Amino acid sequence: MLAAERKLRIVEYVRQYNTATVNALAREFKVHEATIRRDLMEIEQEGTLKRTHGGVIVEQWTHDEPSFSERSTHNLEQKMRIGKMAASLVEDGDHIIIDSGTTTLHIARNLVHRSDITVITNDMNVAAELRDAPRIKVILTGGELYPHSYMLNGMFTDHVLRSLHTLKAFIGTPALHPQHGLMHPEAQLVPAKQGMIRAAREIIVVTDDTKIGKVSLHTVAPNSAIHTLITGKEAAEEELKPFRDSGMTIYTV
Repeated sequence: MLAAERKLRIVEYVRQYNTATVNALAREFKVHEATIRRDLMEIEQEGTLKRTHGGVIVEQWTHDEPSFSERSTHNLEQKMRIGKMAASLVEDGDHIIIDSGTTTLHIARNLVHRSDITVITNDMNVAAELRDAPRIKVILTGGELYPHSYMLNGMFTDHVLRSLHTLKAFIGTPALHPQHGLMHPEAQLVPAKQGMIRAAREIIVVTDDTKIGKVSLHTVAPNSAIHTLITGKEAAEEELKPFRDSGMTIYTV
């Protein structure tokens, strides 16, 4: 059997069973385990399947985001840890962007007692968290209100972001893939995230471990554009290694 045909059949096999070990695939296709490992490496690079320790699984896709209320309670304790770590990277005197999201909201909650910081955000929840912080200046981007998440988005948001220059941007995401980078299922939300990335000198992605390795429809930015990743200690090292290899600084909390 030619290698190309074997790889196609491996993909069909894994899609049928959702997961497979290297040993099982070697027995199924009557080849050495080293051959299977080489095949799986090439298949993963094509974005079809995802390798795990000792095997492979079907690539996990994110087709849409749950509602804000659903997301706000999912992995809550991990998001609180991530928010606290992210806030510790903010220095007095910084001007920063905080993206909309349930993880980024916890960054704001950890900045309330800080001084001399300017926060630009497209999230009314983030702004509300900081409304009583006397030593923090809050700038809302403006834009069309998304009532289900209190996010501002659209032409006005994009226009404001094009005029900004900040030190740091804290970006949330529903999918971060080792080959395809920062991803999102909704096309209309991509330009604002790209505007935040263009506006900042340092890009810090904050996301819980369940988003690592997932694929979605649109690439927002390649991994080379991301300087720092903050995620939970629940993330497996084998999942984080490709991001470390791309040059990212990674904090697991």
